[in-house]
Amino acid sequence: MRRQWTYRGDKRPAFADAPTAGQESVWDYPRPPRLQADVRPVEIRYGDEVLARSVRSLRVLETASPPTYYLPPEDVQLARLFETSATSHCEWKGIALDLGLTGGPSSVGWVYPDTYPEFAEIAGWISFYPARVECFVADERVRPQPGGFYGGWITNEIVGPVKGEPGCDGL
Repeated sequence: MRRQWTYRGDKRPAFADAPTAGQESVWDYPRPPRLQADVRPVEIRYGDEVLARSVRSLRVLETASPPTYYLPPEDVQLARLFETSATSHCEWKGIALDLGLTGGPSSVGWVYPDTYPEFAEIAGWISFYPARVECFVADERVRPQPGGFYGGWITNEIVGPVKGEPGCDGL
């Protein structure tokens, strides 16, 4: 599966939007993906409740996708989350367990209890779906990655088009 990708972040395709100062093109992100530490404040809310707050997140940067932010479990209200029966598989990171919110949506995020060796740094860390809970980076409300399946976080610094938008799947 890893060999099927046409774009690997080494050359931005002609259809990609060009970033301006302070922006990043998802087409410049690498494949295989890489982790990047981020010290900006990240906050996750459900209604008035703060579910997580961190200044030590890790972003996964992958060609064609907006970043996903992973938070250390110490910065998350773990007592509010529960594992569902759903799982998913990432060719780079491994098997993810879906997380629901007690008294809230049945699926709000995910965790990789174990990862493939290249992503061991995020094992046990939690990411959230910005379409299901409110996610903020440096006080900016995150927009969800289109398509319903993906969990990428779109902020004003991200330009695409991104995977999940019409015409951008299977690239």
